[in-house]
Amino acid sequence: MARPVETVPGDQYGRAGIVARGGQSLALATLCTLLFLTFLDNTVVSVALGDIYSDPGASPTELQWVVGAYALTFASLMLACGMIGDELGRKKVMLAGAGVFCAGSVLCALAPNVQLLIAGRAVMGMGAAASEPGTLSMLRQLYPDARARSRAIGIWAATSGFALAMGPVIGGILIGLWNWRGIFWFNLAFGLAALVVAAVILPESADPTAARVDTAGTLLGAGALATFTFAIIDSESAGFGSPSVIALLCVSAVLVVVFVWRERRAENPLLDLRYLRIPQFSTANIVAFCTYFATFAIFFFTALYLIIVVSPSGYRLALVFLPMTVLMILASVLAGRWTAIVGPRWSITIGCLLLITSSVLSAVPPQRSGMAASATNTSREVGALTGVAVLGSLMFSRINASLSTQMNNLHVPAQYQSLVRAAIETGNFSVPPGLSGSLQKLEAELTKVAYAAFHDGLRTVLYLSAALALAAALLAVVTLGSRPAETGS
Repeated sequence: MARPVETVPGDQYGRAGIVARGGQSLALATLCTLLFLTFLDNTVVSVALGDIYSDPGASPTELQWVVGAYALTFASLMLACGMIGDELGRKKVMLAGAGVFCAGSVLCALAPNVQLLIAGRAVMGMGAAASEPGTLSMLRQLYPDARARSRAIGIWAATSGFALAMGPVIGGILIGLWNWRGIFWFNLAFGLAALVVAAVILPESADPTAARVDTAGTLLGAGALATFTFAIIDSESAGFGSPSVIALLCVSAVLVVVFVWRERRAENPLLDLRYLRIPQFSTANIVAFCTYFATFAIFFFTALYLIIVVSPSGYRLALVFLPMTVLMILASVLAGRWTAIVGPRWSITIGCLLLITSSVLSAVPPQRSGMAASATNTSREVGALTGVAVLGSLMFSRINASLSTQMNNLHVPAQYQSLVRAAIETGNFSVPPGLSGSLQKLEAELTKVAYAAFHDGLRTVLYLSAALALAAALLAVVTLGSRPAETGS
């Protein structure tokens, strides 16, 4: 028998804490299912990069965009989608986003070339931006009691960690069973199932006093992020001193300044900058950025290293990432419960592979939960996008420096050094027919040099990621209290 929907002031659709079909637990499970889908796609593609390189064919820069296009549209639109959900209804926006995500998955699965694959990934990111904020902001309405909400957010956090960690494992298995296209057919099947269940199970919730979306702020923020990303990725080939890169960085900086100016004066800002003064909000978002920046270095660059240097099967890739997956899942499960007991300071400090999101929602009033959830998730995606772009540039710069040093020590002729650099960038270390016998003799040694250079680049990236995670942990120790400050409605 359907349970009645109770109403509270300020909620146009009635209180979501009592769900019409199935109760709180079933609604939470449905939200976590949608969350799993969008988080999974952050990492599931990382193990497919080798296959995408050969079919449909992609350069190293294009491989970065296969990952970055999803994160860029995800991060650019999430804050606006959170506000739209607050105004029009979180369920409506969430379901629309899931539909767009499925459409993007079809485009990716059928893509005949890498350009359409990147476009499909961008469409998937748009869908994820619309569907994900509601998975967290609806918890505020589903669980008005702070202690019950902490437990629910613990499950939410465990799901996000589980999805993030399972990406390489599921991707490796799908590649082993089929090929890289199987990942997107899996997304479609999983997404359609989640869409149907959510449409039946979830209640609607919204804030009837919610303001209109800050369109100018959305465009400024998206423009700043896009120009910065293009500049960093372009710098790998053109160099940071090139006019195009400098111009893009300057445009990005100007857009950031204008964005801040706009948000400080807007009647209904996309990002309410006043909350940045609250440690539970600002620190949690900084930690979200830092941890995803660091975590994506592990998933993206380690997977790329394994594919190019080790050349394992999809099943072996899954096994390589399995130990990390198991530990991340265990940490995710424990983190939410521990946070409810000891507060966010030590949870965030010790568990810097996963944001403890409850502090963000506790720092803002319920009617701004959509903004808070979107800000947190935006910080994650900006961290992921920036990590792939910045660390990719750093890694290939380190690779080129290491290659030059080692080849000079081996007295490799200059006409062969460019060939080796191209080989390390493409992953093709075979010597083309017709080359001189002297190069054939150097093949084994040059291959070792290339692999060693790649290892040096990966090590540099991982050390920097570890340092950033440590800095985030220290920030949490200094700024966060032992327990989050609960903001009343």
